Amino acid sequence: MAMEQILLEDPITTCLSPSVYDMICKLGFEVRESCDINSIVTQNGEVCWKAATDCVVYTPSAQALDYRASVRRLGPVCEAVHLHLSSMTKGQFEVQYAPWLQWTSSPELFAEVFDALESLQSPAISLSLMKLTACLERALGDVFLLIGKECPFLLRDLLASEELAQVFGLPVMDVLRIFVGSPCGLNLRNVLWHGFASPHEIPPMYCSMMVVLTAGLGQLLKSYLQQSELPWAPRPLITLPDLEDGAVFPEVTQEVLSVLEEVMKKSTFILRTMLPYWEVALVKFKSHRFADCATLLLTQLEAGLRRLFATVNKCPKRLLTAESTALYTTLDEILAKHLNDGEINQLPLFLGEPAMEFLWDFLNHQQGPRVRDHLSHGEINLPEFPKEITDQLLAFSTVLLLRFVGEELASVLKEKAAIKSLVRLAEGYSARFHPVSLLRKQVLSCEESIRAWPLLPLPREAEEHVARLEGSCETNACNSLMIKITYELYHHIPENHCVFPDLDHLPIEKWPWPLRELSSFRVPTLFCPRAVLEVLAVLQHIGRRCADVSRQVAASWVRRRRQWAEKTLRSRQRQNFVYMSRSVKLLSPVLLLILLLIALELVNIHVVLGQSIDEYQQYLKFLKSILQYTENLVAHTSPKKNKWIETIELTHTALLRIWTFSEKKQMLIHLAKKSTSKAVL
Repeated sequence: MAMEQILLEDPITTCLSPSVYDMICKLGFEVRESCDINSIVTQNGEVCWKAATDCVVYTPSAQALDYRASVRRLGPVCEAVHLHLSSMTKGQFEVQYAPWLQWTSSPELFAEVFDALESLQSPAISLSLMKLTACLERALGDVFLLIGKECPFLLRDLLASEELAQVFGLPVMDVLRIFVGSPCGLNLRNVLWHGFASPHEIPPMYCSMMVVLTAGLGQLLKSYLQQSELPWAPRPLITLPDLEDGAVFPEVTQEVLSVLEEVMKKSTFILRTMLPYWEVALVKFKSHRFADCATLLLTQLEAGLRRLFATVNKCPKRLLTAESTALYTTLDEILAKHLNDGEINQLPLFLGEPAMEFLWDFLNHQQGPRVRDHLSHGEINLPEFPKEITDQLLAFSTVLLLRFVGEELASVLKEKAAIKSLVRLAEGYSARFHPVSLLRKQVLSCEESIRAWPLLPLPREAEEHVARLEGSCETNACNSLMIKITYELYHHIPENHCVFPDLDHLPIEKWPWPLRELSSFRVPTLFCPRAVLEVLAVLQHIGRRCADVSRQVAASWVRRRRQWAEKTLRSRQRQNFVYMSRSVKLLSPVLLLILLLIALELVNIHVVLGQSIDEYQQYLKFLKSILQYTENLVAHTSPKKNKWIETIELTHTALLRIWTFSEKKQMLIHLAKKSTSKAVL
């Protein structure tokens, strides 16, 4: 079946289940009575919480909220608030409410929300509500940390916390839970951020109400801070770092945007009810509102992928918002290997590994940008959101949507140079932020850093001192162990990667370290089991410590060498510099040996799954002993300690441990049982 035919079914008019649709779109309009705005908000903008809390209805047992009855009664209050804001000018709004919105991380956001409400454009109002709920969540987390220690990750848990009830009062928290804190209520945050609600399904009055409630919380917080005398210190917003080589797609051009505009209207990946979001996303991109564009793209990618997920897994009901008794189908499950019932998820097989790797890179991997999490939890400084990330999302979306248009149109569009390039890059995509990829990058970077050490020449007088210390028993023992271990590792380098045979007759600085060649080996990264990830985490820690040692050694060397030349070192410091010189000559090949060990174990990382529990624990213990050695090196080579003699002792002990474990044949390179190559010239 052609791609575009996969999603051709009966037209879908809503992704809200009947009860959720009823809750959001109908219940708040059932009670037709007018509320006096002066009973809700005073003329100076003070929120009268009693008007909202009196509308909260509890079950007969008083053990839980009656969400449906509460939404029904809150409807007229929301309508009155919406009419109130609609009657104001922007200047009046800012005078009356801006002071009470300063407690949030982005008070300037609310002027934009006001503009959206004034525009009457449904997609803009939905986007504003998404940003508002994210901003509110971040601010409430800051309030939580006034009293609590570890802020809950989920808004639902945050709103149910005793800490917030202590600051704002339980009745106020119950009002918030009705709007954004429970799948039993309006659940505005989740139905929007997870891409369930189309623009016209979110009544603007709920956006207006959330603005006023946020101002009201600011007023309550001010009173609490005055009474408690606690300092208000909100967490700073984060700025996402540059992607560097994580950016695969080039900058989006006008040609790509034109193609995307055409494809959006014809791709079956997009529900017609959701098309306005895509259109606004492009408008936002062109006006340099990159965070807004990314927000809309992410929610709509989730909506389209959920539909595809429900289709290929033959579970159409999973397309709709879940009831309170069932789980939402969110990206976490959509991108997982297995369904909740243990069956294989067919979506990864349908999308293909490159597309899955991209989605995992940008959404899930802990060391990746995790764009959706950071945006939806209000952690990002929106004006500084990187265009580069939005470029990647737009390019990926273009290629994905192309898969769901007619073959004739797809063929024509793929002939365009820019699109042909995007398709090629997408089809060849491999993970950039998976621990495997990051570890490879780390190893090569560290090797490059260490290789710079010999470029730091020793003063002539110091060379004479070092020469007299050469040939000590411990140094010789270290060199002997290094040669034995390196030979052993060389025998496990995959075929066609030849190395030198006789290390005894080669100076250390000329030993071959085929790290770059080993980094070219393909290692599966999608759906890595926990055991593999645990080993990767330890290897990454070892790599980081090696890099720390390298930086410290280089910095100390430059500083001490300059002081030596300037004759500003005291006698003991001069002697310490001589010891340092001897240690550096030893540390360089030792660190490269560790990097070679990491690279070889990485090539065979999935062999860890064949180990018994005892073998696995012994292997982890071995790796952690190497980690301990590198951590000790970091401490001993720091400017404060400068314990260079001790580093040789530490190194000898560590090399003995590596050799002993190697002889047990329990490293992954031994367990892999692959053909080995002899080291030849």
